[in-house]
Amino acid sequence: MENRRVIQNSLNYIEENLKTEITANELADLAGFSLFHYYRLFHTLVGMPIMQYITHRKLLNALYEIGCGSKIIDVALEYGFETHAGFYRAFKREFGYTPSSFLKKFKTKKPYKINLFEEEHIMVSHKKISELLKYWNLEKETISDIYYESSGNKSNNSYYVGTDYVIKFTPHLGKLKNHIVLSKSIENVGLFAATPIKTKDDSEYVQNGELYFCLTRRLDGRQINADDMYEGDYKEKARFVGEIIGQLHLALEKADAAVNEVNLYENVVNWALPKAKELLNLPDKLCNDYQGTFGKLYTNLPIQIIHRDPNPGNIICNNDKWGFIDFELSEKNLRIYDPCYAATAILSESFSEHDPSKFGKWLEMYQNIIYGYDNVVKLREEEYKSLPYVILSNQLICVAWFSEQEKYKDMLEINQEMTNWLIANFDKLKID
Repeated sequence: MENRRVIQNSLNYIEENLKTEITANELADLAGFSLFHYYRLFHTLVGMPIMQYITHRKLLNALYEIGCGSKIIDVALEYGFETHAGFYRAFKREFGYTPSSFLKKFKTKKPYKINLFEEEHIMVSHKKISELLKYWNLEKETISDIYYESSGNKSNNSYYVGTDYVIKFTPHLGKLKNHIVLSKSIENVGLFAATPIKTKDDSEYVQNGELYFCLTRRLDGRQINADDMYEGDYKEKARFVGEIIGQLHLALEKADAAVNEVNLYENVVNWALPKAKELLNLPDKLCNDYQGTFGKLYTNLPIQIIHRDPNPGNIICNNDKWGFIDFELSEKNLRIYDPCYAATAILSESFSEHDPSKFGKWLEMYQNIIYGYDNVVKLREEEYKSLPYVILSNQLICVAWFSEQEKYKDMLEINQEMTNWLIANFDKLKID
C-alpha cells in the first residue's frame, strides 16, 4: 500500500508539471528511492516505463488542447517538443495515427487523471503482451491499441493482435469466466460472439501475476454508432436494436453461468437514490412515487441473465449477421433493463454533444426499441408500466456511480443534465 501511495504521488506530480521537463532522477529523488529501484517499482504498478508514461500524458493533454482549437505548434512547444516534426513523430509512434487523422477519426476529451487506488487493473505494455502471445504461438504478431470511435478513448483492457485477434485482460477471473460461458452460448445459436481461442496447452485463458488474459478472434463487422442511429429511418434502426436484444435474451435464457443476481429496486433505494437526491435535488413526490409504484411492480417483473451493457458499441453487424461483445458485466436482473439501457446509451451520446435537436427523435427511438424487443419476448403489462422507472433507475445509478469516480467528472455532469431532462419528460417515457 505504501509503494502504491508513493507512485500515486509521482503520478500526481507528473500531471501538475506536464509543461515542464521532468526526469526519472527527479522523480526517484522525490520518492526517496534509488533510480533502479524506482524504475522497477513504477513499471510494476503503472505498467510502462517512467519516461514513456510522461510522454504519453504530455501527448494526450496536448491533443485535447489542439482539439479545443489551439495551434499544433504552440501546444507542441508548451509541452516540451522542440519542433512540429518532433511532436508529429512522437504522437504517431505512441498512438499509431497522426494528430490530425486521430482528431478526424475520434472525439477527444480531457484526459482523466490516473488513480492507482481506483483503477481496476494496471496498464499492460505492448512488450508484456508480446511475451504472453507465446502461449498462442503468436509472439511475432504486431500489437496495436484499440480506440473507441464514439469517444476517442483508448481501451484500458484490450489490444489488437495482428489483424485477426483481440487480447483482453482483467483481474476478475469470475467476470472472465462469465464472458467465456455466455459468448459460447450465443455463438451456439448462430450469433456473433468473441469466444476464446485456446492456448497451445488447451486453456481458455492465461494467468500472469494478478491478471488473466484471454485471446479472441476479432469479429468481422462494424459496431453500431449512436450518431448513425439518428440518420435515415431511425425508427426502423431502433426497432432492429430492440429485436436483436430480444434474440440475445432468448439465447441467454438457456445459458448456464453463475452470474450475480442484482435487485435493481433495492440497489437504487438503498444507494443510488439517496446519493442522486443530494446531487440533483430530486423532488419528494418523484422519490415517493418511485418507491411506492415501482416497489409494488418490481416483485412481478421477469428476471434472467442479461448483457448489462448493450450500448450500440457492443453490438456488431456484418451484412446479415450480428452479435454482441463484452459480457464481463452480465448479471441476473430485470430483462427490460437491457433495452432500456440501450436507449439511454444512445441518448447519452446526444447529451455529450449538447444537441437538443435529437431529443424528440430519441423518444421515438426509445419507443421503437421497446416495440422491437416486445416483438421477440412479449412483454407483460407490469413491464410496460415499469419502463419509466427502469429508465430512471439506470440514470440514478449512473449519477451515483460517476459521483464516486474522480476521473469521470465530465460524465457526471452529462448524466446529471440527462437525468433532469428525463425527469422533466417522465410522462413521455410511458408506453401503452
